[in-house]
Amino acid sequence: MGDFTKLDDLLTGFAGKTLPGCACVIRKGNEILHESYAGWADIEQKTAVDRESVFRQASTTKLFTYAIMGMLYEEGKFLFSDPVSEYLPEWRHTVRWQRRENGTIELVPLEHPITVRDAAAMMCGLPYCMFPDPNAADPTVKGMSEKMEQLLKNGTPTLREEVRQMAEVPVYFEPGTHWLYGFGSEIIGAIVEEITGKPLRVSFSERLIEPLGLKDTGMCLTPKIRKHLVTMYRKEHGILHALGKEADASLEPDAVPAGARVQLLTSAGDFSIFMSMLANGGRYDGVRYLAEGTVRMLTSDQLDGSTRRDFENPYLAGYGYGLGFRVLKRQAGGFHNGHPGAFGWTGGTGTWVEADPITGISIAYMHNMIPNEELYHHHRMRNVVYGCL
Repeated sequence: MGDFTKLDDLLTGFAGKTLPGCACVIRKGNEILHESYAGWADIEQKTAVDRESVFRQASTTKLFTYAIMGMLYEEGKFLFSDPVSEYLPEWRHTVRWQRRENGTIELVPLEHPITVRDAAAMMCGLPYCMFPDPNAADPTVKGMSEKMEQLLKNGTPTLREEVRQMAEVPVYFEPGTHWLYGFGSEIIGAIVEEITGKPLRVSFSERLIEPLGLKDTGMCLTPKIRKHLVTMYRKEHGILHALGKEADASLEPDAVPAGARVQLLTSAGDFSIFMSMLANGGRYDGVRYLAEGTVRMLTSDQLDGSTRRDFENPYLAGYGYGLGFRVLKRQAGGFHNGHPGAFGWTGGTGTWVEADPITGISIAYMHNMIPNEELYHHHRMRNVVYGCL
């Protein structure tokens, strides 16, 4: 469908200069249009990145959660207008911080309860706090840090334990009035667990991983994944440092409670299958997973006014945000040379995925490095891919 020489050259240049190794798979339907692999999965061992290489997904994991949310919506299990407290009762008494004219802050009740839509659209008012911050001055972050510290004393908490504890932390703002990336996806995951009666990782397997035939995908270090998992690197002053095994300690099978939050470990090829299903209106290889209208709903821009101002930055320029997915609204805004309506998300370890519903093409790009230098790598890769297509 296109000449991808420029993409191969770009990724080879990345691997020789700015990161250890990377992968990119472009798919239309169940056909791979092109796959590029460059650099090292492990520099010291001289293990090359290839089609079996497995990458830590970080926040691109969320897209599986939101797809399952869409399935449950189609089954009539919830409405986006429902208060989250209908499924998570501990959220009935959430309060928020309000700043007075003299600069002091006070706690006030919410005018409206947090809804499922508020959580899915990242408008619930809680940021991320995966690890305690002992020096937090912000009252919300301080409150979340104290809760995480308590939870971690007993080992890795379950998702449900984490969400239950965070319900006691005052939120930043009235739900729906601002956009703040953070804890909303954990709330959605807990709601999925409550509705299905199963840990979220079980729903991942039963509803997506197994039916889609994702052979290089898991949620802990199975022998196969351990063999193909790329080494995680930290970049400091231009030098790459391999992180030790302790960086993946939470992924060891005996360290992962059944109900713990999920981090996907998968290959670019496998993730491109999931994105291809979404790019083609919820269908893959003759099987319908979501209705086309549901995919359009999940990827419909929810931002307006203050929430749009909260969302915009150089990396996300031109995009809006739907129910868990960013969606391209303005090509000129972010100098995007693809089609308006393209949607996906990014993971903090260097993953980037996008689906184009106009052409039915999906793109999955991956590297594992922190900081991930996403603006440099992802935008260049994105522009070259669409140029090749």
